Amino acid sequence: MNEAKVTAESLRSGKTGADENFPVASVLIAAPLRPVILAFYDFVRSGDDVADNPDLAPARKHALLDQMEDSLIGRSEAEPLGVKLRAMLAKHELTDQHARDLLDAFRLDVDKNRYANWDELIDYCRLSAMPVGRFLLDVHGESDKLWAASDDVCAALQINNHLQDCAKDFKSLDRVYLPQDALEAAGARVEDLGEAKSSPELLACLQGLAWKNRALLDRGAGLTGAIADFRLGLEIAVIVRHAYSIVDMLTLRDPLSEKVKLSKPEMIMGASAAAGLEALSRVIGRAR
Repeated sequence: MNEAKVTAESLRSGKTGADENFPVASVLIAAPLRPVILAFYDFVRSGDDVADNPDLAPARKHALLDQMEDSLIGRSEAEPLGVKLRAMLAKHELTDQHARDLLDAFRLDVDKNRYANWDELIDYCRLSAMPVGRFLLDVHGESDKLWAASDDVCAALQINNHLQDCAKDFKSLDRVYLPQDALEAAGARVEDLGEAKSSPELLACLQGLAWKNRALLDRGAGLTGAIADFRLGLEIAVIVRHAYSIVDMLTLRDPLSEKVKLSKPEMIMGASAAAGLEALSRVIGRAR
């Protein structure tokens, strides 16, 4: 492939919204808003794939991420997904800052592969996860007073992913998001992530982090009822429900040797229950 013509889009891994632990612009979202959310997702997904591509040198990854940002802010037209998102954001009068923050997270992924402690991991989530929730709130015209709760939910979603994929991240990218001090406190080693099954020490570390992450999710769970937009409230209820299901699996299972992922039927049933309960709660609330 001619390097001069390579784009982030051309290097997509094939992962789509259907592969995520949460719905992406589902039918619960108002139809006029879905295109800008999908444009944002496609742009971000492509940037993530660049950072995680095992065949690209770090310098090439940085060049592609810079190319994406240049297209997003109007400095070039090299990345079709950046040009598309730029137009969508302008149409909806939305900032490009959330997408740019995520590009900074991907740059960090290129250069950093260990995290010293929980606070350092949360700082990473400020770039890698929190902007997604803030963007979704902005799209719906929600108050930025909801950002704090949204930040907690989004960080919890991200850390769920880190715990689920801890072995794969280590084996394919030598990247470990598990806080180093948590591993040391449990008597676990980074190298344990390369085994087919967690050692007792590693399992204790992983499940301890899952419990800590559940507390983070608890802190942000009030976001659902605070959202003014009815349809977005249902969507967030579904996202939070799925997050709790995953974190509860992680407190009980070994992600190195056991399935820690919701099946399609489980996602559908969970979504129906969460959306139904949230809709009922809102109807009752209005009746009062």
